[in-house]
Amino acid sequence: MADLKVGPRAQDEVSSQEGPSVPHTIDEKKVPVDVSTDPSVDVVDEDEEVDIHHPANQDDILTQTLHVQDDPTLNCLTFRTWFLGIGLAVFGGTISSIYYFKPQTVAVSTVFVAVLAYLLGEGLSMVIPRKGWIGKWFNPHPFNVKEHLAIIVMANSASTAALGIELLAVERLYYDAKLNGALSIFLLFSSQMLGYGFGGLMRKTLVYPKTMMWPQNLPVNNMLETLYRPRSLTRKPLKVFGIVFTLVFCWEIIPEWIMPILTGVSIFCLANQNSSVFTNVFGGASGNEGMGLFSLCLDWDYISGGYSPLYYPVDSLISQGVGVILCIVVFSGVYYTNTWNAQNFPFLSQVLFSEKATMENQLQWNQTLVIGSDNRISEEALATVGLPWFAATYVINILTSNMCVSAGITHMLLWHWPEMKTVLRIFHWKALAQKLNPKNWNLTFWRDQAKPDPEQENYDPHYKLMMAYKAVPDWWYLCVLALSVVVALICLYKGDSTLPWWGFLVSCLVAWLFLLVFGSMQATTGIAFIIQPIVQLIGGYIQPGNPVANMYFTLYGYNSVIQGSLLCQDLKLAQYGHLAPRVTFTMQMIGTFIGAIFNYIMMNSIVTNQREILLSVEGTNIWSGQQPQQYNTLSVAWGGLAHELFSVGSRYQWCSIIILVGFITPLPFYFLHKRFPSLGLNNVNTSVMIYYISYLCVGINSSIMSFFIIGFASQWYLRRYHPNIFIKYNYLVSAALDGGTSIIIFILSFAIFGAAGKSVSFPTYWGNNENGNYDLCLYTD
Repeated sequence: MADLKVGPRAQDEVSSQEGPSVPHTIDEKKVPVDVSTDPSVDVVDEDEEVDIHHPANQDDILTQTLHVQDDPTLNCLTFRTWFLGIGLAVFGGTISSIYYFKPQTVAVSTVFVAVLAYLLGEGLSMVIPRKGWIGKWFNPHPFNVKEHLAIIVMANSASTAALGIELLAVERLYYDAKLNGALSIFLLFSSQMLGYGFGGLMRKTLVYPKTMMWPQNLPVNNMLETLYRPRSLTRKPLKVFGIVFTLVFCWEIIPEWIMPILTGVSIFCLANQNSSVFTNVFGGASGNEGMGLFSLCLDWDYISGGYSPLYYPVDSLISQGVGVILCIVVFSGVYYTNTWNAQNFPFLSQVLFSEKATMENQLQWNQTLVIGSDNRISEEALATVGLPWFAATYVINILTSNMCVSAGITHMLLWHWPEMKTVLRIFHWKALAQKLNPKNWNLTFWRDQAKPDPEQENYDPHYKLMMAYKAVPDWWYLCVLALSVVVALICLYKGDSTLPWWGFLVSCLVAWLFLLVFGSMQATTGIAFIIQPIVQLIGGYIQPGNPVANMYFTLYGYNSVIQGSLLCQDLKLAQYGHLAPRVTFTMQMIGTFIGAIFNYIMMNSIVTNQREILLSVEGTNIWSGQQPQQYNTLSVAWGGLAHELFSVGSRYQWCSIIILVGFITPLPFYFLHKRFPSLGLNNVNTSVMIYYISYLCVGINSSIMSFFIIGFASQWYLRRYHPNIFIKYNYLVSAALDGGTSIIIFILSFAIFGAAGKSVSFPTYWGNNENGNYDLCLYTD
């Protein structure tokens, strides 16, 4: 049977709709369209080649992989929605905290949540009686895609660990301080809601435009369409999904537990197991081991880490790849030329070292002696202990992180000015004067604002279908923002944060600006930038000598960017799936509050049970304290010693100066592209490239080669030479791989990895080298 797809002609008809009327795929009675009979829908045979690789047809990916059709009569708020949504939010808040303390940066995959929701939803639909009052209230109809999507949104909102658990973990690990449970939960909740308020008010820039694709969502929405289309059309895709899901579910037990050497097979390390140089360059199967050059990883958990190589656009992969190559060159260069006394410290590390450290005795800097009881730097103690040192590769991480921020600002203004000006225009003097003029004030701000935007031709075709539903007024998000500000200020003063109210307001301004720039960057490239260092730099200079205040400044100035991006990503997910905006808003608010509670509960348990491992440099391949170590290191360095370490004339001055260089870095590529457009320099994102120059500074790096091999095989070869296979299976296979992996990792975490307190080790042998690095490289700790 032919594969039915909405073609470009249908997209054009939707785009031409004016006014708040319902788009062409829904008639006046809101009856769903039948794509097999609607004459406005192009029927694309599965053997017909679709040129989605050609630059002129890049936008067609939104209509070729996702159908532009909707059924607004579907009921999404049922018993199943609330029961499974709350249950999976509890589950997501729990597992995201577990992943936070892993040696590799791993996210709770949306696909994983979607697969669980589908299995449980279909199960409830079959088990609960359909007749009588039970059926009326608990099982009124078959499980549908809108219920499924609402559950995913609620669970997603709880499934990213709030940065606040990093702050709480650092206070317990390094300051012997502990906020009470209620204050901790409200701290987490307020920091997340602050970002939600900002993100909601930026929807016209970060969600509606078709250029803001949010590629992370494509596998999920593609999977949902496959699951809920007629079985005659989806029998083969579902079979492929089931096979891939089952195979990866069974396979992951082997590299994760039975044979961890498969996490990173290094021919060079197997050839020479006594060389520290080989470990630094070719090792990478353990946390902070090495750069993983030419290592082969067979563990999808580390290849993907929740960020599948199958969905990154090829221009993003090119920029990432160039950055990683430069990273290997730069890291090797600074270490083996002994820049910043590099060889006195580990090759990769996130902790602070004493100036008395040597290659043989790598003493850590004693912050307890330097930071007084008032949480401020003691000048007398600092004179005795001396300034701390970083591992040289971590200096590069700080340097490039700061540089990519300024480069990102320039890049977005050059290449995405139409989207940027939507938000920035409110600061124009004419706009401000109009807002301040009492004649323009009215009492209709609460009304539904779901009317077409004057520039809606820039919006993706799925946005047009959302006009059938009531929009969320801006004042809802303003209320969320105001409430989070009030709660945050209460937490800051009740928790003795030492951050003043005006410092908090500066952090809010920083979050707003960076969300605009790097939310847009993530929406177009799929890359979530870590801009923590520059936020801590700003906090350090406005509150010098105060590391604890810096942690709180970073919590609200950086976590709000992350949470705002996540809200926009989920809004786009709901837009692609045509879920009513007010339902989406409700699901996000409830899910976030549940997530904050269980983030705190799991953080408390893991820090208590795994304290010694979290304080060690390498950790294990199961648990690692690299993220709280990094957070603490930067808060002490920037918050306590910004002037002494980073100002002009100091040891690490280039970490600050490089910000100015970053602003001009994108200019040559931009002007060369204007002069020589055939060179394809528009595919080079300098901010992404710079960001990846320090990408290998933490975690398990043996997966990086496998990541790029798979990514280019998908987005370049398969998309170019087999576009129909790409359309039908690429994102579906990505969903199956992430879903199967995430479920088995969750089971293993509690069953044998010690998330509940006790771990069970597989017997030691050559494939499970528990007493050293798993890839058999020389252990250099």
